[in-house]
Amino acid sequence: MSEYINELGSKAKAASRKIGRLDTQAKNELLYKAADLLEEKASQILVANQVDLETAKANGMPKPLQDRLLLTEARIHSIANGMREVAALADPVGEVLEMKKRPNGLLIGRQRVPLGVVAVIYEARPNVTADVFALCLKSGNAVILKGGKDAAHSNEAIVDVLKEALAACNLTEDAVSILTDNSREASRDLMRCNEYVDVLIPRGGAGLIRSCVENATVPVIETGTGNCHIYVDESADLDMAINIVINGKTQRVGVCNAVESLLVHRSRVKEVIRRLDQEFAKYPVLIHAEPEVLELITLSPKKEATEQDWKTEYLDYEISIKVVDSVEEAIDHINANNTGHSEAIVTENYTNAQKFLNEVDAAAVYVNASTRFTDGNEFGLGAEIGISTQKLHARGPMGLDALTSTKFIIYGNGQIRP
Repeated sequence: MSEYINELGSKAKAASRKIGRLDTQAKNELLYKAADLLEEKASQILVANQVDLETAKANGMPKPLQDRLLLTEARIHSIANGMREVAALADPVGEVLEMKKRPNGLLIGRQRVPLGVVAVIYEARPNVTADVFALCLKSGNAVILKGGKDAAHSNEAIVDVLKEALAACNLTEDAVSILTDNSREASRDLMRCNEYVDVLIPRGGAGLIRSCVENATVPVIETGTGNCHIYVDESADLDMAINIVINGKTQRVGVCNAVESLLVHRSRVKEVIRRLDQEFAKYPVLIHAEPEVLELITLSPKKEATEQDWKTEYLDYEISIKVVDSVEEAIDHINANNTGHSEAIVTENYTNAQKFLNEVDAAAVYVNASTRFTDGNEFGLGAEIGISTQKLHARGPMGLDALTSTKFIIYGNGQIRP
């Protein structure tokens, strides 16, 4: 391990012990101070962000990813308000989850405690820098950030403000740190920093997550990739179905909870596709579909689907469309091709709705609603640190509770084991 990562980790571990002892009032005061400073320093953050944007445009970054990178005064205000919302949330640290009395008189319970040092590797989304700090701080953790090089100037400008807030509150600035070394070697060293890092959370595309899973020796929580589906059942309300599909695909395309694949019951194909053809043509959305669907499309750009399309997260104005003969076929197709993120059914049939809820394997499963709601704030968790698509420790949007572990606490009155 490089001396650089070793020093960063050592300082973060020492800081985590101090942050973990803070009471709720001290943590909230820091978050409010950081939120105020982000708004006060918005102009310098925007200058840094402009440098990143100009580089991104010169390098041909796709427009949906440029939108992820873009900061505005309104977005900085939203980030600051997200911090204030986290401050208003209940502090999970110290919560006693249960307490049971054993026959020998011992009282044994479990109490929430911070994880310690959380490392987060993420791509070109500078808002993540502030969101992760807020959640880690409120849950008593120190954080090491490794943002994508595309957002390097923006991330460093935000971290400078966060460190200023820590100093203003007489707290260690090592509670947040960011890797300024964008080399792959530095990233790999962070993934293997077992002595100091307690958990690694990657936020980004499939390539980043795969790299972390394959190279890390510290525990990893997989997040992110979203090959999300909507199934339009034979009993679906047509207007509702069209609105949900259009929202899921076009409201914001470069995010993990956007819809990438549509399944339509054979009995509803003609009316659904003809309506969608008119709506998708306004954007326009490239449709990957089977020949029987392509024949119905006259306005939107179209292309015959391949097997790979059923597994593709486009993150763009593209969607795959497949015809199915039953809710059972829809569920089987989703479970075979999804990434465990968010799936939805549009139906007026209670039995089909319950079957879909019970049998679809995903972190979030919807009936008659857009998958775009899979988000920590929308779920009432405050800003999220990521959306876990695995099943151990945390699943779905990860808020404060997901950034804690538990320890057993035992009260006795002199018991010894015979």
